[in-house]
Amino acid sequence: MEPLPDKTLEAGLYVVATPIGNLGDLSPRAMEVLRVADWVGAEDTRVSQKLLTLVASHARMIAVHEHNENSAAQRIVGLLDEGKVVALVSDAGTPAISDPGARVVAAARAAGHRVIPVPGPSAVLALLSASGLADDGSFLFAGFLPSRAKARDERLASLGRSAGIVVIFESPHRIGATLGAIAAVLGPERWLVLGRELTKKFEEIVALPAGEAPTWLDADPNRARGEYAIAIAPPAKVAATARDEAASAAAITIETSLDQLLTSLLAELPPSRAARLAERLTGLPHRIVYPRTLELAKTDSNE
Repeated sequence: MEPLPDKTLEAGLYVVATPIGNLGDLSPRAMEVLRVADWVGAEDTRVSQKLLTLVASHARMIAVHEHNENSAAQRIVGLLDEGKVVALVSDAGTPAISDPGARVVAAARAAGHRVIPVPGPSAVLALLSASGLADDGSFLFAGFLPSRAKARDERLASLGRSAGIVVIFESPHRIGATLGAIAAVLGPERWLVLGRELTKKFEEIVALPAGEAPTWLDADPNRARGEYAIAIAPPAKVAATARDEAASAAAITIETSLDQLLTSLLAELPPSRAARLAERLTGLPHRIVYPRTLELAKTDSNE
């Protein structure tokens, strides 16, 4: 394991992941970088000031949001030219992916400055780790869907053809419409894992078919509050699940029918003859029928 950074850091742009809800998830390395940085580029300076106060940082702040990112990027490049240590953060999680920051990173790289990632909390990885879907590691992060219904549905239809898991984010005031759209566009059988308020006090993670998601949401008014991360299973996984369920149901039906037939035959015949006759009537192999016949015969004799 690498030691914690020294109290003086190499000049550069540090892309720092911050907690998505639980402050205990802030890494020691992230704390040290934020404490030592000369400047911090923040999506919302009011939100990030609380974090800087927590780690006893005296860094000066620059607002970096969707409306000023280009100008903020040039200002940050100027600070890097002066040899400053600049940390880039979003309100929660890893910046420069779904949140502002990518233009800042691109500008810093274009100017020849070092960009140092300080990894940590991620709502996407937190949800996937608890989903049980990511067995092959394949997923696509699509961020927020378009706000207009037509564009949203077209985007969903495109994402729904992905061979891997698709992860999206959604806000509280749009979650109901989005869940309804997923069921309508991708089908009610499409499997979802919903993560609400991840790592926070009222965290909920639930797996269910898309057709049941609106009912689950409406069952508790609190579920319309808080930010969501949603994992959408690929079509192949849904189809495989359906085949597995069908195979299990068929196996149960065969086993029940065989037991009924053998019970009737054993009432009139010895086990060996009952087994041979059941094999001819059902077409099932001897290795399945005969052991089951002996089990039922033994049960009958013990009663």
